[in-house]
Amino acid sequence: MNERSSVTELADILRREVERYPEGRKLPSSRALVERHQVSPVTVSRAIAVLAAEGLVVSRPGAGVFRAAAFAPPVAPAAAPPPGRSGDLSWQEVALSADAGPRTPAAEPLLATLNVPSPGVIDLNGGYPHASLLPERLLAAALARAGRRPGAWDRPPVEGLTELRGWFARDIGGSGGPLDAGDVLITAGGQSALTIALRSLVAPGAPVLVESPTYPGTLAAARAAGLRVVPVPVDADGVRTDLLAAAFDATRARLFVCQPLFQNPTGAVLSAERRAEVLRIVRTAGAFVIEDDFARRLVHSDSPALPRPLAADDPDGVVVHLRSLTKAASPNLRVGALTARGPARQRLRATQVVDSFFVSRPLQEAALELVADPGWARHLRTLGAELRDRRTATVAALRRELPGLLGAFRPGGYHLWLRLPDGTDEAVLTAAALRAGVQLTPGRPYYAAEPPAPHLRLSYAGVDSPAHAAEGVHRLRRAYEEVVAG
Repeated sequence: MNERSSVTELADILRREVERYPEGRKLPSSRALVERHQVSPVTVSRAIAVLAAEGLVVSRPGAGVFRAAAFAPPVAPAAAPPPGRSGDLSWQEVALSADAGPRTPAAEPLLATLNVPSPGVIDLNGGYPHASLLPERLLAAALARAGRRPGAWDRPPVEGLTELRGWFARDIGGSGGPLDAGDVLITAGGQSALTIALRSLVAPGAPVLVESPTYPGTLAAARAAGLRVVPVPVDADGVRTDLLAAAFDATRARLFVCQPLFQNPTGAVLSAERRAEVLRIVRTAGAFVIEDDFARRLVHSDSPALPRPLAADDPDGVVVHLRSLTKAASPNLRVGALTARGPARQRLRATQVVDSFFVSRPLQEAALELVADPGWARHLRTLGAELRDRRTATVAALRRELPGLLGAFRPGGYHLWLRLPDGTDEAVLTAAALRAGVQLTPGRPYYAAEPPAPHLRLSYAGVDSPAHAAEGVHRLRRAYEEVVAG
């Protein structure tokens, strides 16, 4: 039976059932309908959408699907609109809301970080280094050489080019470490890797443990995969391992997502004691940990020696590691890697094949050319010095203009986490800051549940100079005085 006929048959069955319901009665959950009728979640979603479009049911995001207050048979469709004019698109609001829950709002924090500020607005919001900090000449040369490589335009292996996979294995696990090329899957950047991992390792409806606060892209990807997000608090030494163990016991979760290095948004680095404890807790739970190592190439020139990735100390395949070249190279070089061992890697590979087949070979060849160029190491040293200077200017400006907002920080990454006074309306403050000419990120989207206090995340990587970073803080002070102090 094909999908279309399954949707039609299920819609017919549900239509007969719902017409016997009193107005306002809730329908069984999507999961219950899947089990009762032995169909896929997609079939249930589409059948519900059919009834919603007919006006028989209404969807209330977060609450469920209910018998509509009144039902009238659908009218014949209107004639097609004249060329060049839009038709009535209001039906989409019903059809798109008939699914299991809201999806668009989860993407809004990500879209906000990708917004290009208006002219004259200082960007203390974005997640990518300013264009002046990127190795454009190296990239141009790498692309030119990649295009001339023998077989550069042939179809690549699904897993990625063996040479590139080997480079990532050594970069992550070290020479002679637990990883080899066979443990690596090349992905289209870090967000793609994260999405693949979340969709592969646990089933829809399962709990997934995340740091709190955490990167909104993690929350968005987990919810889009149908997972139940369970927050575990972070402090200055990283995730609270006592609470992590309690969360595994309470939820029986099989997956934990963390950023042990320069955590977004707090900047915390997981302490040596907690590194070992995280791995022990996860192994005991029979679970996986997704290690999002997004900021390793954004280390500042005055940072202490970095701890090894968790994956480098994991002989048992507990850690699924993800890393990307994108932030340190260019937003357009969307090349990353997922490392996993055993059946987990096969699951990841299958998910990626369904999603996108493989990553463009010329792009993989260009990444190889880039990391093999002696200029790559020089670029990373320059980037570390520039990020240090921007951080130094930003911290000095905060201590001068807004003392008390800045908590502990580590010299690495690209952001600072500012604690606002209790009762501060983050949205009002960020709107006032934008009017003052500086764009920042409110703290609320970084929490899976109610935040314990108001915050702002300030990113200094996207400004073109340390002076502009300091000027951005000065403009923030004007908005702060208007909203909070005033």
